[in-house]
Amino acid sequence: MFGKAFQRKYALTDQGATNVRKGTFWTVIVNLVVMGGTGILFLLMSTLMEKLSGDTKTVSVLVFIFLTLLFLVLSFVTHLQQYRCTYGLVYREVKQVRLSLSERLRKLPLGYFGKRDLADLTETLMGDVNRLEHVWSHCLGYLYGSFISTMIIAASLLFFDWRMALACLWGVPVAFILLFGSRKAEKKNSEMSKAAAVQVSDGIQETLENLREIRATNQEDRFLKELNDKIDRSEKTMIHGEMVTGLFVNAASVIMRLGVATTMLVGVRLILSGQITFMALYMFLLVITRIYAPFDQALALIAEMFVSQVSASRLMEIHDTPVMDGAEVFQPKGHDIAFRHVSFAYDDREVLKDVSFVAKEGEVTALVGPSGSGKSTCARLAARLWDVSGGEIDVGGVNIARVDPEVLLTDYSMVFQDVTLFDDTVMENIRLGRRGATDEEVLNAARAANCDEFVERMPQGYMTPIGENGARLSGGERQRISIARALLKDAPIVLLDEATASLDVENESKIQGALSRLLRGKTVLVIAHRMRTVEAADHIVVLSGGRVAEEGTPGDLLRDENSMFSRMARLQAEGAVWKI
Repeated sequence: MFGKAFQRKYALTDQGATNVRKGTFWTVIVNLVVMGGTGILFLLMSTLMEKLSGDTKTVSVLVFIFLTLLFLVLSFVTHLQQYRCTYGLVYREVKQVRLSLSERLRKLPLGYFGKRDLADLTETLMGDVNRLEHVWSHCLGYLYGSFISTMIIAASLLFFDWRMALACLWGVPVAFILLFGSRKAEKKNSEMSKAAAVQVSDGIQETLENLREIRATNQEDRFLKELNDKIDRSEKTMIHGEMVTGLFVNAASVIMRLGVATTMLVGVRLILSGQITFMALYMFLLVITRIYAPFDQALALIAEMFVSQVSASRLMEIHDTPVMDGAEVFQPKGHDIAFRHVSFAYDDREVLKDVSFVAKEGEVTALVGPSGSGKSTCARLAARLWDVSGGEIDVGGVNIARVDPEVLLTDYSMVFQDVTLFDDTVMENIRLGRRGATDEEVLNAARAANCDEFVERMPQGYMTPIGENGARLSGGERQRISIARALLKDAPIVLLDEATASLDVENESKIQGALSRLLRGKTVLVIAHRMRTVEAADHIVVLSGGRVAEEGTPGDLLRDENSMFSRMARLQAEGAVWKI
């Protein structure tokens, strides 16, 4: 019943499927025990009828007391087990689901995150998992348990009197056929509601992140109007979806309840014809009061299960995306970075084409070129933040595509143009470069990155919180913390992507001096537009249109007046913008 296809449909883990089996089993037991309570009522009514008819051989009061106590005990125990298996186990499982999703996201290539924005992923981790949590705990076990117990009871009723059984139960399959017939419409409405909800989350996030720019350009009214429109569309979509679901669920419930009327009509007819007794009709009426009860909730649960399949497919998309893995051991012979006929594409857009060069250990290799030429892409590929589409990248003779990214990155320090900081102190943000570093080691790295100058003005010095993503710092200050973090790590390979772009000339000179002293002997890959950033490099690789246009030492390239690098140098010296 709960095979792999079922698990994928509802994004269940193996443990989750086991929990559903347990919940189903105990729901069956609970429904049968509750149905046993109607048997006690039937026995009591039979006894009263026999007394009225003068029969002295009736069931004693003690037997009824014993049966009632037994029913209460069994009901308590079975309901407790049902609660534990349908709720307790599932809630613990949900924590593991979120952790496994986070672990999966941690191992996915960065290219995946270019396709899914933050609001969409947040909606998956929180909203979709919350919806599935309710399905796992409230729907699956309860629904399948109700189905199995009803089949058992239906078989018993058919054995007792098939005519009365059909009069009772005909509405159940008709109601479920109606609901299953509405599956496509409900799934479509769910997809529309989910898309509208993601747009609202995305709009709120975009507005908050760009609040300064919105105010600076006097665009508050336009952005608020767009956000209100998104909220209105989401509300209308949800209302429409709820109305469609409610229409089918209530129609199914009404059809199922028609079984009460048909039971009474058929029962009265059979009594009048002498084919059954009044007590037989009474028994079926008692059964009806309980046999429909599980399906009252089950009808709504089925509709929710249809909707949840959209959330499940979003979770399974993450699990189906190939992760970046590899060997747990990385033992290169040196740290030369060699690009060998590397190609790379974002979806269908090719960014790099047959790129080959070597960044040697102990040298600074600079990647230069116009915007969009593939410089930053090369740096990210060198650290295996993405995997190449063709060719290979070797570090010390080892193909990095065969090494686990986390193991590989222990040999890398990186400072990218977009700095990411955490809502913590300056000290702890720098210490992220190497966990366990002493305060003195952190301070030495901070001084080398020229952080003292602005930290001394802070009220608590290096213990001052800097806000979310360094909100209390300027762009240059944030970048210096990122440089200090890389210096603290002291890895044999250093990637610098526009590392001094936000610094003024004076601070840039200080940082360049610190980098020259502290990065000596390492493999350094620098990406920059400024000539002063790359003029001291040992090797220059000029990229244009995703290809290596030329390479050599700065002196060699400058001596060739027709080289692209020489042209760039002249244009920058003249204060012009380099355009190719």
